[in-house]
Order: sequence, then C-alpha cells, then structure tokens
Amino acid sequence: MTEKLEKLLKRVEEFNPLNIAEVEEFRIRILGRKGELNDLMEEFKTVAPELKRELGKQLNHLKNRATERINELKQKMQAASTASSPALGDMTRPGDHESLGSRHPVSIVRNEIVSIFSRLGYTVAEGPEIEDDWHVFSALNFPPEHPARDMQDTFFIEKNPDILLRTHTSSIQVRTMERQKPPIRVICPGRVFRNEAISYRAHCIFHQVEGLYVDENVSFADLKQSLLYFAKELFGENTRIRMRPSYFPFTEPSAEVDVSCNLCGGKGCPVCKGTGWLEILGCGMVDPNVLESCGIDSKKYSGFAFGMGVERVAMLKFGVKDLRLYFENDVRFLHQFETAI
Repeated sequence: MTEKLEKLLKRVEEFNPLNIAEVEEFRIRILGRKGELNDLMEEFKTVAPELKRELGKQLNHLKNRATERINELKQKMQAASTASSPALGDMTRPGDHESLGSRHPVSIVRNEIVSIFSRLGYTVAEGPEIEDDWHVFSALNFPPEHPARDMQDTFFIEKNPDILLRTHTSSIQVRTMERQKPPIRVICPGRVFRNEAISYRAHCIFHQVEGLYVDENVSFADLKQSLLYFAKELFGENTRIRMRPSYFPFTEPSAEVDVSCNLCGGKGCPVCKGTGWLEILGCGMVDPNVLESCGIDSKKYSGFAFGMGVERVAMLKFGVKDLRLYFENDVRFLHQFETAI
C-alpha cells in the first residue's frame, strides 16, 4: 500500500493541466466519492494494526497535498484566463446597443385575425394537439374510407392507432360543442400537422384559425357577411370576396373563399396567376350530422364554420413567396416585420 501512496503522490506533484476543466476532472478522479483516494481509504481498513499509524500519516499527507495542489492549479488557471481576457476599458462609456427581436409574422397575423373576430363577439377556444380519432374525424362526419385517415396524410401515434396529431383545429370546435350549449361563437387558433412533403408552398407543420357560430336561425348570408367584414379589415376596405362551391365532410353547403389580389388590385399578376383572385379559406354551414354527434339539436339550431391557414394569409398579406422561411428562424427575415406589429 505504501508503494501505491507514493505513486499517487508523485502523479499529484507532476500533474500539469492545460485548462481548468482538466483540473476539475483530475480532482474528481483523485478526491471524488469514487476516486482513487477513497479506494485507498477502503484498503486502509484491512491493513495490519501495527502498520496503521504510519500508513495513516501517509494517507492524510496525500489527501492534504492533493487538495492543496488542485487549489493551486485552479488559482493559476483562473489568473491566466483573466490575464488573457481583453481589458474592460472605460466603465463610464455607454454600452453597445442590444438588438431586440421581433414578433414572428405568423404570430402577427394570428393575433390580427383573432382581434378582428373578437370585435364580432367571438371568443378564443383552445384544445390539445394530440387528439383522438373521434374529435378529429368521426365527430366531423369523415367516413371510414376517407383519405385523411391514411398514414400518408396523417401522423398517427404508433402505440395507439386511434391517437394522432390533429390535422385541423376543427377538433376544438367539436370539444366546444360537446361542453357548451348554443349560442356558440368561438375562434380556434392552433398548430396542426399533416404528412406532406416540405416545399415552398407546403409544410408538415402549419397554423390554422377556425371559427364556429351556432345559434337559432343562422344562415349562409350571416357567414358571407362575416367573412366580407373580416377580409376588408385584414386586407383593406377595397377588398372583395367571391365564394365558389366546394366540398368538406363537416359542412353542407360548402364553399372556398377568394379575396381580390391586393398586389395588383384584381387586374392580374404572377402571384394570383393572372386571375385577380387569391384563395384564402374554406367555409360552409355545419352539417346536421356534426351537430347531432355533439349533442346539439339540428332541428332547432344551425351554424356555420370556416377555417384558414395562418401562413397562407401571412404570405398574401406580406408578399412572402416561400413557406419554409417561417420555420428557419433567420433573424434577417424576422427583422423585416418589426414595423408590422
């Protein structure tokens, strides 16, 4: 054991680290709870009684010298680090300007959409991003063979095929109708997920804002006037809308809504492909089957729903031509929206 103590003491004396991290690593290896010195302490318990006095002195000397040596090396390294640091200079000089970040364009547009509909009496409703099949598909009148239920279109949780990442915020509408009696007037912003290839015009993650209004005697005319008000508030007083027949499982009748291109004033340009119109959202009257599945009497109540992609609206509002820019956190891109808040 004497030989072990002498070798370890020699290593402590000859240790020559390059930085303070090496000093700390050496301290743990020698003095740590599972270090070499602790192993020698355990071995000391088994030596003959007549040797304990002398070996105990050597063991204490080793421990004290190792602690002293490590502290010396730490102070030396810290002093060298301070000496190599640039001088602080004049402490009375004004500091450098700290550049602040800016709100993300998706957040700007989301907040603006919510603000517009709040003026029409809508309140914000939220729900989970990880959902079940009932709230995402079944309650919304999706048939079992609908393509949206395929793995190619939706992210399912492998351990449970009935659990998935929501593909739209319509699931929030279902949850709202289940727990709240009409009249219902909510706006549902949130992040959604679809199994799509990422390109300049598509992404597997994006944001939606959906709206729902359920009450007695709600008509398609109410829907059209609400969306016209929204479009004028968001894109300007001269904005026009048009509604084209479409199909969604959860609304009947359904429509796609276009707004007049705010870049060319409806005259036609590359952005609107010469048509003078830009598609902005989908909408329709809530299918009676959806109302009934949520416990609402479809003979007494009617309603409308609409939904839009926030990234799409932001592209139209700010003239962004590549959807991927929203997700790259490039500060050069984000700083362009400092004045848009």
